Amino acid sequence: MLLYQNQELKVYNSLSKEKEIFKPITEGFVGMYVCGPTVYSNVHLGNLRTFMSFDVIFRYLKHLEYKVRYVRNITDAGHLEEDEVQNSEDKIAKKARLEKIEPMEVVQKYTVDFHKVLDTYNLQSPSIEPTATGHIVEQIQMIQEILENGFAYEINGSIYFDVTKYNSKHNYGILSGRNIEEAIHNTRELDGQSDKRNPQDFALWKKAEPQHIMKWTSPWGEGFPGWHLECSVMSTKYLGEEFDIHGGGMDLKFPHHECEIAQNVACTGHAPVRYWMHANMLTLNGQKMSKSTGNYILPAEIYEGGNPILNKKFTPAVVRFFMMQAHYRSILDFSNDALEAAEKGYVRLMDAIKLIPHLKTSNLSQFDVKQWQQACYDAMNDDFNTPILIAQLFEGVHQINLINDGKVQITAEDLSVLSATLQAFVFDVLGIEQPNSNQDSNKLDGVVEMLIEMRNEARANKNWALSDEIRDKLLALGIQLKDSKEGTSYTLLS
Repeated sequence: MLLYQNQELKVYNSLSKEKEIFKPITEGFVGMYVCGPTVYSNVHLGNLRTFMSFDVIFRYLKHLEYKVRYVRNITDAGHLEEDEVQNSEDKIAKKARLEKIEPMEVVQKYTVDFHKVLDTYNLQSPSIEPTATGHIVEQIQMIQEILENGFAYEINGSIYFDVTKYNSKHNYGILSGRNIEEAIHNTRELDGQSDKRNPQDFALWKKAEPQHIMKWTSPWGEGFPGWHLECSVMSTKYLGEEFDIHGGGMDLKFPHHECEIAQNVACTGHAPVRYWMHANMLTLNGQKMSKSTGNYILPAEIYEGGNPILNKKFTPAVVRFFMMQAHYRSILDFSNDALEAAEKGYVRLMDAIKLIPHLKTSNLSQFDVKQWQQACYDAMNDDFNTPILIAQLFEGVHQINLINDGKVQITAEDLSVLSATLQAFVFDVLGIEQPNSNQDSNKLDGVVEMLIEMRNEARANKNWALSDEIRDKLLALGIQLKDSKEGTSYTLLS
């Protein structure tokens, strides 16, 4: 019997706004689509949290022995800088113009950066990672079908989705809870919207001005696709007209995901997704992380140092552990104090795992391992509740320490279950890596640099005895200090 058959997983569905028992369309198989990055700048830590949340969901579904096809796109065209303004500019094209390089150079640069960051933070690769520019033909085909079904119209070489007509037969706002009357009332009057029949209509295809770099030939002339269209096309191409999970950040619920639903229904006549899932934001100084406001931190700044809000470097594993301490649907505030607390918890967890091979066993178990193991599953089965899972993992840590102190007995069989469960949830499901030699080296650098600073201060105060003592004790440990005009460095003696 496969593991998922013994576990009842519940998922919070943004569509129904309640937790539902997860039942995939095809038993044993899960199709999951997550909106990927628009590759015009470096991915920031708030973006990373969203992708990390769905990485854990991906990992747990696989742990339950589902066969998962995980599709995460790359937006390399069509994401306008302002909502549907006639002269708005594609974000990638604007970046290319400012840096005086080709748009695909921008795409390549920031796609590489995106993958590097995700690899550093131990995110698994999706099954398929399609690009918007690689699916222009399919996007044109979907537009034609929506036009044929009467839910879009052409004006001056641009194609717009007719929200009012769609809403007369379907429900535009089914996901976000907004109604069309509110949309009409709250829509800003923007220059360039005169082409539309209604202000809330959105672009499926935009006519390209002569100076526009990224454009393709279509039945309506040269242009480029709307941002919302690509996800409708790529999700259904690789997962089918109806699939199990569609995920993304909370900020994508409206208009992006709402428009996706409308496009798919207008094309096929039915909704595309069973379970809509949305990860909440990471805040900094109590405000949403955002590139547009400048209130953000880059993932590399945490482990490389140099960011003024952090008093030291933190490893990617500690950052990941910090992220897991909040439920994916909860707001999480980033701070130096929070990272320091997470680091202490991470070290405690890793120390306990290192103890397991050295524990003594007996003929009696005083710890109900099977009950504890199911409590770990219960946490993840409750809409992937990682903070509750971590609380259970620390109950396991507590028992390991009691066993190590001789205060609790455990059989070899139960110890094996305890070890396997702890390692499966920590390493495979949460994706938290053990400290490696590079991390140990970073710690050594920090300690030696601190001692060098103390020695420099002693020398400045002409405390030669303390200065020599620090040098000699480090040498006895195989660490040789070297003084030069540039400062003091060290080498490890073999």
